[in-house]
Amino acid sequence: MNKDIFLLNSLGGKKEKFNPIDKKKVGMYVCGPTVYDDPHIGNARPLVVFDLLFRVLKCKYGNKSVTYVRNITDIDDKIIQSSKEKNISISELTFNVIKKFHNDCNYLNCELPTHEPKATDNIELMIDMIKELIKNQFAYENKKHVYFKVKKYGDYGKLSNKNIDDLIAGSRVELSDNKENPEDFVLWKPSTEDEPSWDSPWGKGRPGWHLECSVMSKKYLGNTFDIHGGGRDLIFPHHENEIAQSVCANKTQSFANYWVHNGFITMSKEKMAKSQGNILKISDFKKKYNGQVLRLALISAHYSQPLDWNDKLMDECQRTLNKWYTCYVAVNKKVLINDEDLKPLYDDLNTPGYIAVLHKLYDVAKDGGQEDKEIFTTACKFIGLLDQTKDEWDSVRKQNLKLSESEILKKIAERNEARDNKNYELADKLRNELLDKGILIEDKDGKTTWKIK
Repeated sequence: MNKDIFLLNSLGGKKEKFNPIDKKKVGMYVCGPTVYDDPHIGNARPLVVFDLLFRVLKCKYGNKSVTYVRNITDIDDKIIQSSKEKNISISELTFNVIKKFHNDCNYLNCELPTHEPKATDNIELMIDMIKELIKNQFAYENKKHVYFKVKKYGDYGKLSNKNIDDLIAGSRVELSDNKENPEDFVLWKPSTEDEPSWDSPWGKGRPGWHLECSVMSKKYLGNTFDIHGGGRDLIFPHHENEIAQSVCANKTQSFANYWVHNGFITMSKEKMAKSQGNILKISDFKKKYNGQVLRLALISAHYSQPLDWNDKLMDECQRTLNKWYTCYVAVNKKVLINDEDLKPLYDDLNTPGYIAVLHKLYDVAKDGGQEDKEIFTTACKFIGLLDQTKDEWDSVRKQNLKLSESEILKKIAERNEARDNKNYELADKLRNELLDKGILIEDKDGKTTWKIK
């Protein structure tokens, strides 16, 4: 693929041509889950978005030239609180949620990142970075707390494009008498007796939330790397604080060169959040839908825009994939996707544009031969769709039917009997009953067959 990749860079707020630091060592860091509760579809969107970006980068630069790091936050105030509410240990809670998270990633057909570090495995490196910040006079200790001096870093607010006073006024700043200034954020804090703790020069405690991403990105990608991704809600304070502490600790001019943020998922234009009581967990979809349906729904709008959720969206995606699977073929050789067909994805992950391309390829494939179907199937697989065989797809759909196969055959027998008795009204009624349950019946050559509509 010779075409250039363009990305909407939040650092500057405009679409830019992507120029990696080293084409043979392209690095991307994405903020992963805080494992205090089961993942929801708000978590699923960045999973799928950055999985797609990972695929596009590998297509352009080669599989071995791209490193994708996605962290797991396994120590946090939310985790401590959740373990108390559930009356289980933190280790049991995080183990269970991580397991569910990985199952959900598999359900959504997301590729494994190159590295998936946990915060608790990198505490010593966090302590080292705090020491460096104190040494460079960008941090201070007070009463076993360590804080970052926000005002000393002149570029603070550059990512969110706001000054310090605006940022503080529009956010919930943790007030403390231990701070020199209210905007300063915590790097290390003491733990109570019933909270997890690690030894440090400032006493037993634990790191602040922002520090882990600075440390783990440095560990795997270096002081400065190409792409940092995450949800739009992380721009401030999390990503802003990451930049500040990383640049000041590492004595560099920049941290990540491109910042890519996905938009929120909304319901009736309201942001999906626990406080709104409108959370949909990924597990809620598993009994009814194949993971490909949810994946297609999540990329149906451009990643940078809000995605308003409703049941119609899932039904539309289900119908689309049902249709596309009629052209599925096994592809046992390397099939190249046309550069023009890939163009939307290279242009800031324009997934609606690429889905339009897939519809066109389907129209060619349905009336075409084996080669046309191979091209179509390959183009779908590129974005994580049509990743199962037709039989596997139909098998999952059958499992989600409201009728068992024996019940379907019984209804068909009753209908055929009604037709034999010329009771066409009853026959039509039985046909419609099956149709309402997702079963389409066809009469051909004196035989009645059925399939999932």
